[in-house]
Amino acid sequence: MEPEGSVEEPGTNVAQSAASRLSQMGERTKQLGNAIQDPERQKRIILVIVCIALFLDNMLYMVIVPIVPDYLEELQKKADRAQAAAAAAARTNFTNSTTHKVAKENFDLQIGVLFASKAIVQLMVNPLSGTFIDRIGYDIPLFIGLNVMFLSTLIFAFAENYATLFLARSMQGLGSAFADTSGIALIADKFTEEKERSKALGIALAFISFGSLVAPPFGGVLYQFAGKWVPFLILACVCLADGVLCLIVLKPFTNRERENMPVGTPIHKLMIDPYIAVVAGALIVCNIPLAFLEPTIANWMEETMKSNQWEIGMTWFPAFFPHVLGVYLTVKLAAKYPHLQWFYGAIGMVFIGASSCTVPACKNFGQLMIPLCGICFGIAFVDTALLPTLGFLVDVRYVSVYGSVYAIADISYCVAYALGPIVAGQIVHDLGFVQLNLAMGLANVLYAPALLLLKNVTQMKPSFSERNMLLEDGPTGLYDAIKMEQREKKRKGLCTTIDENGIETFAQRSHSEEESSGGEYA
Repeated sequence: MEPEGSVEEPGTNVAQSAASRLSQMGERTKQLGNAIQDPERQKRIILVIVCIALFLDNMLYMVIVPIVPDYLEELQKKADRAQAAAAAAARTNFTNSTTHKVAKENFDLQIGVLFASKAIVQLMVNPLSGTFIDRIGYDIPLFIGLNVMFLSTLIFAFAENYATLFLARSMQGLGSAFADTSGIALIADKFTEEKERSKALGIALAFISFGSLVAPPFGGVLYQFAGKWVPFLILACVCLADGVLCLIVLKPFTNRERENMPVGTPIHKLMIDPYIAVVAGALIVCNIPLAFLEPTIANWMEETMKSNQWEIGMTWFPAFFPHVLGVYLTVKLAAKYPHLQWFYGAIGMVFIGASSCTVPACKNFGQLMIPLCGICFGIAFVDTALLPTLGFLVDVRYVSVYGSVYAIADISYCVAYALGPIVAGQIVHDLGFVQLNLAMGLANVLYAPALLLLKNVTQMKPSFSERNMLLEDGPTGLYDAIKMEQREKKRKGLCTTIDENGIETFAQRSHSEEESSGGEYA
């Protein structure tokens, strides 16, 4: 009997230890779930999720800059060799040079269209995505956007022809229209106080800048030493991890809060609002120098400075630090002097204008860094000051649903970045690089006074007339239904009373009570 007992005892101990470990894991999982559901911690985690999504989007936007031209050139050479081997007739030198010139022009056009396709698709989808976000909430569109971006990154990694690259780039625009807009709107929704909202949006803008500026060296180095597919697979893995984190924290398909969400203001009404229109115009004008310089400055540096590929690849990287500095200063100034947001935006546009005008005067790489840093410093001022202003305008003039208003902001960015790769090269060819920069600088300086229209925005009070107008269309949720019922009772001269059993009833109001009572919203 003793051997049997000795055999059963170790088995029992193993089972007990396994059960204790499982219970400990269950307790830790429960503690982790409780920590995630804590409102303050959840806001921070949501900010991390959105920042990673914005970082990935801008990394994928810029990582192709050093990869795609060289890769397409290799594909073109292979096609030319195959065509030359198949051709039987010899060509004259004149025909060769003409054919090469036409092929070079077609090649540049292909690259420009490929770069712009993301912004063009995003520009077309944003009006629809903004309305979609207002209807169903912020979490599902963010999750959809991350999934589409993940698929587009995988397609980029294994694409072997121009059509597949174009498809991947267009899919990225589709994903960005959902992920970017819903992410920024989610930050505005979770961070309701103006001070913390400005800080959170400033952090998100810093991640956007970091993704845009670090992507070219990241993609160029990995492409040269590891191959085309490596940088895209790394970004795809990070995107997948962010999607899983979004699924765990936000639980997009189990969240029931959207059932009682207020109906957002239609995007076409927001577009014709004069204050929102001024902000959108400022976002377009301030981003034009960056969008137009990115596709043209490399050729200009080669022609005027005889710059090598290393200098061209590092052109924009030093500008990351003044951009972060601009974000930090704007957040601090906005916290101390919140009524001067329009002034910070105007200062940023003047910085951008002056810096853009001085770009053509630079003679070497070191001198060029100064105006480029000035452009990014000014853009940080404008974006960090005006993006929270959009959320505030929706809060005080409309319903506090932010999908459509930040879709307008995204449209503003896309207008600049859709035109840049296609239009900038033609302007440089027809007018010259100097004239392009002077025009962009002058446009920013002349637009800065328009921000005076936003001077009294911080003194606005919530517009209850617009809320009443929304209620006239019928109740859309429990809150609106209750307010409608109270309004009807007040019209009939009934007032709310609580009886001794704690039950709410309506009683007839006296004439003097009706006269002394104020409006529905006191």
